[in-house]
Amino acid sequence: MDARLDWSNEALFALAEDVLPGAGLGGYALPEDLRFVFAEGRGARLRDVEGRDYIDYVGGAGALILGHSHPAVVAAVRDQAARGLHMFGTLNAPAIRLAARLVEDIPCAEKIVYATTGSEATAYALRLARAFTGRDLVLKFEGAYHGNHDYALTSTFPTALGNDPHGQDDTAGRPAGTRTTMLVAPYNDAEAVARIVRDRGRELAAIIVEPVQRIIPARPAFLQALRRICDENGLLLIFDEVVTGFRLAYGGAQVHYGVTPDLASFGKVVGAGGPLSCVAGRAEVLDLCDPRRKGEPDYVYLNGTLHGNPVAAAATLALLDELAQPGTYERLNAFAERACAECQGVLDRHGLPAIAENTGSLWQILFTTKRPETQADILAGDGAAARRLDAECMKRGIYALPGVRRFFSTAHGEAELEDSLRILDAACAAVA
Repeated sequence: MDARLDWSNEALFALAEDVLPGAGLGGYALPEDLRFVFAEGRGARLRDVEGRDYIDYVGGAGALILGHSHPAVVAAVRDQAARGLHMFGTLNAPAIRLAARLVEDIPCAEKIVYATTGSEATAYALRLARAFTGRDLVLKFEGAYHGNHDYALTSTFPTALGNDPHGQDDTAGRPAGTRTTMLVAPYNDAEAVARIVRDRGRELAAIIVEPVQRIIPARPAFLQALRRICDENGLLLIFDEVVTGFRLAYGGAQVHYGVTPDLASFGKVVGAGGPLSCVAGRAEVLDLCDPRRKGEPDYVYLNGTLHGNPVAAAATLALLDELAQPGTYERLNAFAERACAECQGVLDRHGLPAIAENTGSLWQILFTTKRPETQADILAGDGAAARRLDAECMKRGIYALPGVRRFFSTAHGEAELEDSLRILDAACAAVA
């Protein structure tokens, strides 16, 4: 049979090998014994093309906080799709309504500008900061992921530490200029940041930080120190809230921590799984990209075909209505705490030197003995053992990318927890 007419898992992967590098959609390609092709998602579960079910803890990289195919989001998408999938060049009603909602709900947002992806949003935030300050350098943190653009890919996946303030390249093909304009500091280390700013502060435009870096929560005093350092030295503080925005709390990590940045990039939950993201922040900074300023020396060009996509905007409005219901975050985070505690019990029964760690609804199983506070703590753990356990779980029906942070959604319930504990127990027995 022609593989193009055969929709089995094996045939689809054979076709994917021919047309997609590594038979993947980006940075992840599963080992051959784990590979499957998804056909649909409902609630907290995914089903592959051969009818096998998986409990989903990837959640569209965290975008699907309500789970798959939530009725309110599906209805909003259908309604807007019937009115038009895409407009460009001028405003559409859902994009305006969503912008007004985000300005109301995000503490730092006096205005927003739209983008398409989280990577685009962080790249725009850096461009705006450089234009506003007239400076070139940006400080980021070891192990922080700010997207796939050239500036971001500095010490995102460091194999060794202690290179600050000069990071490591994460990809081939980067221009030299993007290496020399990004500085790196250890996460949760305000003293190291202060030292770098003392040396290079007059060249620095901004500090960009994830309030939860992968699975490492920021110490509250650390974010407060960053705010103070930026204020004292004329830098902009940028929160990368692509993951934490409307995930850690309604409005984002800036609500959770009570620290307001100058700019913040949002995606994933903002977008509801669709092609939409944004930068929120101070009006005087965002007004640099006012198209009526074209030709002015400090005009910042931002533009994209899918910016303000009406379907994604409508989906996000429906999602925010659901998240704004009383008790949503309390229930979600309490479930995450209990689930991790019960996972810890399974790990302990098997004598595995691992912890089930969570910050809100973000979680991961790490082979380490303490809650990580820095990238050094992550590197000190046994990443290979964690990946082996995750692979054994995936063979038995949990979808979690090996060695990668995962997410609970509001769709996860008692049935998913019971099945997950049973699968984890069998996986622990396989690797113990």
